[in-house]
Amino acid sequence: MEAFLVATGIVALAEIGDKTQLLAFILAAKYRKPVPIIIGILLATIANHGFAGAVGAWVTSVVAPDTLRWVLGVSFLAMAGWTLIPDKFEEEEATLVSHSVFMATFIAFFLAEIGDKTQVATVALAANYDALVTVVIGTTLGMMIANVPAVLLGHRIADRIPVRAVHMVAAAIFAVLGVLVLMGSGEIIP
Repeated sequence: MEAFLVATGIVALAEIGDKTQLLAFILAAKYRKPVPIIIGILLATIANHGFAGAVGAWVTSVVAPDTLRWVLGVSFLAMAGWTLIPDKFEEEEATLVSHSVFMATFIAFFLAEIGDKTQVATVALAANYDALVTVVIGTTLGMMIANVPAVLLGHRIADRIPVRAVHMVAAAIFAVLGVLVLMGSGEIIP
């Protein structure tokens, strides 16, 4: 349960103001069809985070626990710093030619999420908790918590979210996780 709650919370917070949330705003404004956009985001996130979680689970099988503890601890601390850096969104990321709103959303979200902080967080969380399915469900739910309101309410809520404060909370959570893992309190440490 801890893996699920931590994964959901971290990704939901880290996603606020992230480039993929900005992408959700743009797709919603451009297409004005929330259902296929939401389904595209969901399936792209499952595919992307499923792969990231599998990488995290694989890492635990090939890296010694002491080494993994240091790698994960430093990764969480790096994620804390990265979370404080505002994302910039390139408009051309949303201008994919596609046959449907769903496909445009799926492709754009999948590509935008490659190497994104929430994907990297999914790798680290899956490695830390050794709970692939639970982590992927949690990170996917976190993405949906942040992005569904962006699709449904878009312009009405964009200026009301204290993005800097939310990023600071997410960074603090990443930093605490990093310190706990480095101190040997992480789930992966036998």
